[in-house]
Amino acid sequence: MKLVLEPEQQELRSTVRRFLADRSPSAKVREAMASDRGYDADLWNRTAGLGVLGLVVPEELGGAGAGHVERSVVLEELGRALTPSPFLASAVLATDTLLALDDDAARTELLPRLAAGELVATVAVAEGGSGWDREGGATTASERGGRWEIDGTKTLVLAGDTADLVLVYARTPDGPGWFAVDGDAGGLTRTALTGLDPTRRLARLTFAATPARPLACADPAAALDLVADLAAIALAAEQVGGMQRAMELTVDYAKVRVQFGRLIGSYQAVKHGCADMYSAWEHAVSVVRYATWVADHDRPELPLAAALAQTYVGPAYFATATGMVQYHGGVGYTWEHDAHLYYKRAKSSELLFGGPALHRTRLADRLGV
Repeated sequence: MKLVLEPEQQELRSTVRRFLADRSPSAKVREAMASDRGYDADLWNRTAGLGVLGLVVPEELGGAGAGHVERSVVLEELGRALTPSPFLASAVLATDTLLALDDDAARTELLPRLAAGELVATVAVAEGGSGWDREGGATTASERGGRWEIDGTKTLVLAGDTADLVLVYARTPDGPGWFAVDGDAGGLTRTALTGLDPTRRLARLTFAATPARPLACADPAAALDLVADLAAIALAAEQVGGMQRAMELTVDYAKVRVQFGRLIGSYQAVKHGCADMYSAWEHAVSVVRYATWVADHDRPELPLAAALAQTYVGPAYFATATGMVQYHGGVGYTWEHDAHLYYKRAKSSELLFGGPALHRTRLADRLGV
């Protein structure tokens, strides 16, 4: 097991960090999050040009043939910059779903386009805040007149209002199944939702006899579990990046802000608070490095590593973002400062795939406690 990045992985991190510092500074983030699409399409195309959208996709399917450690490096930098992007939806959820299924034709058709950024896809599983139901929820798929149609509602769908393709998990007469639905399919209504985090778009998708293409899978529920575990790890990597940047900005501010004739960083309470941030971040990095290594090399341990990642990293990021707002004082509560954006991203991410209580329960179950 390796908890330290190799030179090539460090170079990947440096490249992506320079790219985002140039193309996605705070001003650009605010422009993108306020746009109709919710992200910068030109930035997305340039990100695809870096070759990072298909890091876990095999080379024969148009990807880089790398691994989850490399993808986590990119996610850390995206989280650090708070870049509005469909990366988590398309390069993580949709890509991992196609890789988990048994549909060679769909993989051959779709993965090269996802890796090239030509197609943005997402996954629709959750319904009404009920989490990822292994049975498919209340959404149903039925075969009518020789074609499959979907009826129901999926909500909190990442990039659901703009995605070109939606991979839907639905209930069928023979059990749950996976289906591909075009973003412009008839009977599909997409509604953008106003969430806590303005840098991450969520949507509600309503299906009314919407035509769908069934995707081959021997065990759809097992595929769902795998995708959920990989998503938890990917999200944790993004959270670690945001956590690091929130800590850095807080320490930098403590070095220059004067209160009562002294730099606030000279006060013991602030020193200890910043030290706690650093300690929590170091632990979070180790958790993510372990989890991504497991994703690449020890799949039987993946459920445990994924539960551990979200049990620790989500609350740790939110605690760091809360401290960031507090140590910045009055300016930390203003719209003009980025502290509130990190705070909102931290809380929304903590709850995105289920709250801390859910992940603690999963961790306990997997440990046999």
